[in-house]
Amino acid sequence: MITIGQLARYAGVSVKTIRVYHDKGLLPEPDRDASGYRRYGAKDAIDLIKIRTLAEAGVPLARIRDLRSATDEELQQALREIEDELTARIRGLRTTRGRLRRLAAGQLSPLPMEVDTHLEHLADWGFTPRWVDLQRDLWILVFATHPELATTLFHDQAETLSAPVTRQLFLDYDHAYDLDADDPHIDDLAHRIAKATRERNGPHELPGQDEASEIPALIQGTVNASSPAWQRLDALIRAQLDA
Repeated sequence: MITIGQLARYAGVSVKTIRVYHDKGLLPEPDRDASGYRRYGAKDAIDLIKIRTLAEAGVPLARIRDLRSATDEELQQALREIEDELTARIRGLRTTRGRLRRLAAGQLSPLPMEVDTHLEHLADWGFTPRWVDLQRDLWILVFATHPELATTLFHDQAETLSAPVTRQLFLDYDHAYDLDADDPHIDDLAHRIAKATRERNGPHELPGQDEASEIPALIQGTVNASSPAWQRLDALIRAQLDA
């Protein structure tokens, strides 16, 4: 039989931690002996090591407490789930480590090189810095939140912009930002964009936007808030697509 201090040293935890486990109902608290000390046995040490291992794996204490009363089958299933969670966390940490290494090597862009090259081409084609920044923000968020779809979506938009006629529509959209909201050019542009959108994407998708992600609409809405012309242009396009 050992004291709480000895138990703490054997298990690699603090005495305070053991007392927390007592309070949470994870580790039964033994009675005091004739000298007034609580004495612990081998089973207590083994149980404490199990608790410590689960806690270090990130398992909440409430879940550890429930596992103490689980059947062997339930315990094995829970341990498999915990292992799967750890595997996912390890994968995420490795990804983060890779990003940190790229950052340390001076590779500051969170986007693939082909996207950075595409953004440079936008400026060469006559798009405004505001539009290039908008597209950069869009692709950063798409690659962060939809990595499994991002490359396909990017290639689709890059292919769209490679066609001079379609690229001109995007250029006209970009340069409409500073127009008056009632400028007649907005009506004509909305008609042309809606027509091209129906021909390419179907009746309910705007060019370059993916129905699986709300990010393009989020960014577009933020930018539109500063351009009455874009607000009216988008409203006209959507009205024509829904008609």
